[in-house]
Amino acid sequence: MPELPEVQTTVDGIRAHARGAVITDVWTDYKSPFHTGKDNIKDPKFFRLFRKRVVGSCICDASRRAKNVLIHLSNGYTIIVHMKMTGHFLHGIYEKKKEVGKEVWVAQNPGPLRDDPFNRHIRLVFSLDTRAHLALSDMRRFAKVTVEKSAHLHLSDHLSGSGPEPLDESFDYHSFATRLLHYPARAIKQTLMDHTVIAGIGNIYSDEILWHAGVHPLEKVGSISPAKLRLAYTAMKQLLRDGINFGGDSMSDYRNILGEKGAFQGRHMAYQRVGERCARKACRGTIARIRVGGRSAHFCTVHQKKR
Repeated sequence: MPELPEVQTTVDGIRAHARGAVITDVWTDYKSPFHTGKDNIKDPKFFRLFRKRVVGSCICDASRRAKNVLIHLSNGYTIIVHMKMTGHFLHGIYEKKKEVGKEVWVAQNPGPLRDDPFNRHIRLVFSLDTRAHLALSDMRRFAKVTVEKSAHLHLSDHLSGSGPEPLDESFDYHSFATRLLHYPARAIKQTLMDHTVIAGIGNIYSDEILWHAGVHPLEKVGSISPAKLRLAYTAMKQLLRDGINFGGDSMSDYRNILGEKGAFQGRHMAYQRVGERCARKACRGTIARIRVGGRSAHFCTVHQKKR
């Protein structure tokens, strides 16, 4: 699932390539009987309302809240997109074709938009007055797309419940420690990934944060020393910024708005490095994998020993 750096990279891409464009049409093949009656475009009735609210409006800006992409429109509405497991936005010139009894969208020019298989699962397309398209590729169809009045975003159920933004200047060490220590008996890995505690951290970055801090993923929050909590805080700030600077993590299927891979996966110290020698200087450990709260956790067997 795209985490904070990947979502921010997407937002930056929308701002660079689609800001100022007018939406002239919307197409989707999202349909699900499980979403009937919900404010999600997978409900055909809601999609008709969604289309009415967005067509003809200009994309004024884009921003991020937690793992949600927010596309702000000139008519006072904001499109809210949670990309879930496999979703990512793409910008380019597409052509709609008929294929085995269904409509598909294909990028017109050679390159990653057309040739990378992870970019071919187009489920939602915004046609723009620039002749280009803003498309959402989503192999597993889990993404959530809706629209709200911009003035009411702070009341939206789709955004409520998220914790503070970890890269905000106001989110200092005291705030970090206080929020974590509200759950002293819970494993640190689970607590870092709880979006109600801190927004935007998922499996990859939590593993990397704990590797840098030297904390075992199963360590109870209340048993972690203040010194190591501060190391985790510093690592969180640095690694999330690095994730943005390196264009996100494409270990799986995330791509930026031009269909290109990010580069943060080349900086992994723990995530998906099972069996490899720990990269920490003078450490003789190896990277192991366990399950924590139903998710995988990667850690060094030596410098991240559980107390």
